[in-house]
Amino acid sequence: MAYLALDTSSEYLSLAVSTPHGVVARDWHVGQRHAERTLPELEALLTEAGITRADLAGIAYGMGPGSFTGLRIGCGIAQGLAFGLGVKLVGVSTLAALAAASPAERIYAAIDARMNQVYAAAFERDGTSWHEIVAATVCDPDAVPLPPGAGWHGVGSGFAAYEAALCAQLGPQLATTEPQRFPHARAVLELALPLFASGAALPPEAAPLVYLRDKVALKTHERAKP
Repeated sequence: MAYLALDTSSEYLSLAVSTPHGVVARDWHVGQRHAERTLPELEALLTEAGITRADLAGIAYGMGPGSFTGLRIGCGIAQGLAFGLGVKLVGVSTLAALAAASPAERIYAAIDARMNQVYAAAFERDGTSWHEIVAATVCDPDAVPLPPGAGWHGVGSGFAAYEAALCAQLGPQLATTEPQRFPHARAVLELALPLFASGAALPPEAAPLVYLRDKVALKTHERAKP
């Protein structure tokens, strides 16, 4: 069986598909052009992998947090494909996908949330699985929750945008950083496959999105702090 994964939560479009011979994955820096690029690149990827849409047994997608518009585009495309194919969906945390793409054992993931804030969470590897040590949150860079112990590896665009503030807050608990990392569909697929196998996939109409920030629909000045 073949499974598709996509992530549109950042400035990158990331796609991956499982095949009998392994995973085929591609990434493109598309800025805000996810809506026009996703389906053409998806068709090209399936052709490259020797897979047709009819071969897909399920679809995984990055459910957030991340770019509000990007998340809605990715979820909408995943829902449309799933409805048409009669398959189910698995939503995967973009912060967890950041962690899963790294070889490190302790990951502090931070995504630029704009408005001088970050989406952040900490994960620890346990064999082939991950445990969330610090729950996902949105906050100021200088107020991110501290993880226990030391040896944490910081990843994600939050470190590119607010590296000084994050490093100051996390202090000696933070060992290294990789600001250039973004959520990859290959990691989304890796995290989703056990959920498909366990029967945890959902029908398309139940596909969730994770925003974390409550004031999604308000204007910038309305979201500003008092």
